[in-house]
Amino acid sequence: MAKGEKTLGLNRKARHEYFIDEIFEAGMELKGTEVKSMRMGRSTFKDSYVSIRNGEAYLISMHVAPYEKGNIFNVDSERDRKLLLHKKQIRYLNDLSMQQGVALVPLRLYLKSGRVKLEFAVAKGKKFYDKRATKADQTAKRQIERAFADRNK
Repeated sequence: MAKGEKTLGLNRKARHEYFIDEIFEAGMELKGTEVKSMRMGRSTFKDSYVSIRNGEAYLISMHVAPYEKGNIFNVDSERDRKLLLHKKQIRYLNDLSMQQGVALVPLRLYLKSGRVKLEFAVAKGKKFYDKRATKADQTAKRQIERAFADRNK
């Protein structure tokens, strides 16, 4: 995380469910009081994904709870939010997303210089045995670190 960034939300399941290939950063087109609600940590990534439609990138089904003091300025909490990317990036992502088994998965929502940014990845889904192997690797690394720590005491 770079200096001056504040994380607003994480998609912890993404790294468990997918192999991450490439990571991208995009701005978001937000309306009304969505930024205030996001700053309060009232957004979730459950079942959300990035989609390319008509030459534009959208974040689909990310829930942002309505701001309590927003009254008439609040918008639909699960609306599609347009991502701000260059045309060249959108074409590249569209080509990648057309491949079998590839998904565009949001990883992190954060503030950078006062602007809301989305970090998302080009990812491939893990099978059950892949998840089990990853868990075994993590356990082995943890045991090795403990053995070195005990030996150095």
